[in-house]
Amino acid sequence: MTTLFISDLHLEESRPDITRAFLAFLEEKATGVESLYILGDFFEAWIGDDERTPLQEQVAGALRQLSDSGTRVFLMHGNRDFLIGEDFCARAGATLLDDPTVIDLYGSPTLLMHGDSLCTADVEYQKFRANMRNPQWQQMILQRPLKDRQQMARQLREISMAKNQGKEEFIMDVTPEEVVKDMEHHGVQRMIHGHTHRPAVHELIANGQPAQRIVLGDWDQNVWWLEARPDEEPALKKQPLK
Repeated sequence: MTTLFISDLHLEESRPDITRAFLAFLEEKATGVESLYILGDFFEAWIGDDERTPLQEQVAGALRQLSDSGTRVFLMHGNRDFLIGEDFCARAGATLLDDPTVIDLYGSPTLLMHGDSLCTADVEYQKFRANMRNPQWQQMILQRPLKDRQQMARQLREISMAKNQGKEEFIMDVTPEEVVKDMEHHGVQRMIHGHTHRPAVHELIANGQPAQRIVLGDWDQNVWWLEARPDEEPALKKQPLK
């Protein structure tokens, strides 16, 4: 039995190399495993399930094939693809997860998150996040014409890139106190998340006991994944993006 975790692929038409790497990953690593968890920012942008670009359809088809083969596929929203809905998940054979979600990972309760909610030092972003995750705001956006949403996505991306360039590094990373707070709130000793693009395994104390925070890597230069098996410590792995 094996469970895989990935995040922050940022799939988009301008990076066909990442798409190729993902399709190869499904065939070579994910086929035959018990579950695949995709913890957000799977796509660089998502403006609604009604867009259905060739890339989106190709990815949905590949995930459906994996799901039909017996691997369970789970998908969590990120800060760039929070409008992914049940229609896409149905086409992809995937189950949409809440952020956060606690799973039983071979006997160990494990907290799964995208990770952006942990970056509480970035007060401006947290306000933006709260607006973006508001169901009423999302419904209002999804009712707008597709071209309007495409333009809005481009503008938001440009604004985000410009603002991030001027932020200090610590602001864009998680707040340690928030990590402990969330782990203790959910009663877990392990957390897995993405978002920060800082892959690592961190040891800490939560609930008065040793705990672990595993950060998944982004798929810019490398393919990153976490591999978990019964009676083994989860292993963070990478290979060059070809």
